[in-house]
Amino acid sequence: MPRYKLTIEYDGGPYNGFQAQADQPTVQGSLERAIKAFCGQEIRVAAAGRTDTGVHATGQVIGIDLEKTWPAETVRNALNAHLRGEPIVVLEAEVAPEGWHARFSATERRYRYRILNRHSPPGLERGHVWHIRDELDAQAMQAAAQALVGQHDFTTFRDAACQAKSPVKTLDVATVERVGEEVVLVFEARSFLHRQVRSMTGSLAEVGLGRWSAADLRAALEAADRTRCGQVAPSDGLYLTGVSYE
Repeated sequence: MPRYKLTIEYDGGPYNGFQAQADQPTVQGSLERAIKAFCGQEIRVAAAGRTDTGVHATGQVIGIDLEKTWPAETVRNALNAHLRGEPIVVLEAEVAPEGWHARFSATERRYRYRILNRHSPPGLERGHVWHIRDELDAQAMQAAAQALVGQHDFTTFRDAACQAKSPVKTLDVATVERVGEEVVLVFEARSFLHRQVRSMTGSLAEVGLGRWSAADLRAALEAADRTRCGQVAPSDGLYLTGVSYE
């Protein structure tokens, strides 16, 4: 039974997250319906990351096991045909190496968060950025973000409903950069806690707005206390941009 590795992009706005749920529109649910329409199989899709409601992806990776061997481009084209009308697209398809798993074989996940930092609210980008009217100091945010890099107990930035066995994670990259009217944050790690990126982003915004200092952010991290987290950034501006494998 061949396993296929698919790289997909989607607009998370219309969906109640990635993971399939009864009577709720989800990315996984739409993908599984497209697969059934293509080949008649009812299968469960495995994903590199289960994005929350409203979170987008430009480089999500999923794995599917098909009973018949198809050319990879046929799988891609057929699924895109059955997904027509939905904001989900299969960008690439390939036969996966033996033993490969979309989630468990991943060695790094990359997220980008977009903040529109101008007085006027978004028009074309509504639902795809977090709008902050007051000016953000991106350089201060960048300096403060370096306290998050490395292995830490990230309880402060862990959602109360997180089911991870341990709050200890290693954050490999945390960068903040102003690009025109946007402030763009990038985070890279092998894995993340539930809503960790949105929690870190919201706290870094407190630094950018001058409400927190870099020392305040570090103290919040070291407290390992969820009540010390700043605001949690909305899902609108968050994108899963890529997944790496050995």
